[in-house]
Amino acid sequence: MAEHDIIYSERPTLRKPILIVAFEGWNDAAEAATSAVEHLQEIWDATSFATIDPEEFYDFTEVRPNVRIVGQNQRQIDWPMNEFFYHHAPDHDQDFILLLGVEPSLKWRRFTEAVLGVAREFGVTTYVSLGALLSDVPHGREARVTVSATDPKLREKIGRVRTGSRYEGPTGIVGILQDAFTKAGIAGASMWGHAPHYLSASPNPVVTLGILRRVAEIFELELDLNELEGEATTFVSQVNEAVSRDPEASSYIHQLETQSDEDEDDDIEPTPHHPSTGKSLIEDVEDFLRRRFDKD
Repeated sequence: MAEHDIIYSERPTLRKPILIVAFEGWNDAAEAATSAVEHLQEIWDATSFATIDPEEFYDFTEVRPNVRIVGQNQRQIDWPMNEFFYHHAPDHDQDFILLLGVEPSLKWRRFTEAVLGVAREFGVTTYVSLGALLSDVPHGREARVTVSATDPKLREKIGRVRTGSRYEGPTGIVGILQDAFTKAGIAGASMWGHAPHYLSASPNPVVTLGILRRVAEIFELELDLNELEGEATTFVSQVNEAVSRDPEASSYIHQLETQSDEDEDDDIEPTPHHPSTGKSLIEDVEDFLRRRFDKD
């Protein structure tokens, strides 16, 4: 049963909480969505209160546990983790629950019921999923974040926002959860950060920053993003240095910048395919960044 899949360490008292979720995997290009939830957990010092038992939901030959050394050469096994955190927001009339996890391999319906069970127990009023996809966008502009919402009040706050995605095709666990929460009468929003496809293998603080700015705007939050803004500035400078050495790369990114100025947001979810451009550009930029990060 789904309720038996949740392992509680605490059952906090929360005020009409907002649930924000992100998962590693297909929904998390450039690790931007999970990095956003990690950042919220850190700046809020959010408290862990529950996990989902991984046993029923993963093929451990595909999503393998990790072994690490702790203490005096003692081995510790870290299983795929789906962890719930809570944050009491003193300057807000609602509290927050964060779910940071790994997209499950198996039994998505049961997994969804487990998450819904937590939401019902603590009276979640709003569900927000964070995702990131690879897109034909330039690295040096403020990240594009596509938002869709089922809650009329959220749509009023946001202004120009989709009432719902018109996307058709394969979906990830955030799409399954969004559908389940909507059918359960829990309104919410879905946010997708657009990550430059030619930087797909690199954690991208620019996209994470864009997602968090959108979260702060929608829920009228004062978030300390100074450190992340510094990381984003450094990241853009390093990528600029890499592409400046290649006239073809510079020309391609200039085209993306021109296109970005003209385009409007599309209703889109992530696709396993990269947008088409030179493979050598992707490899050259990522190789340069790896060398720079290793040096640092």
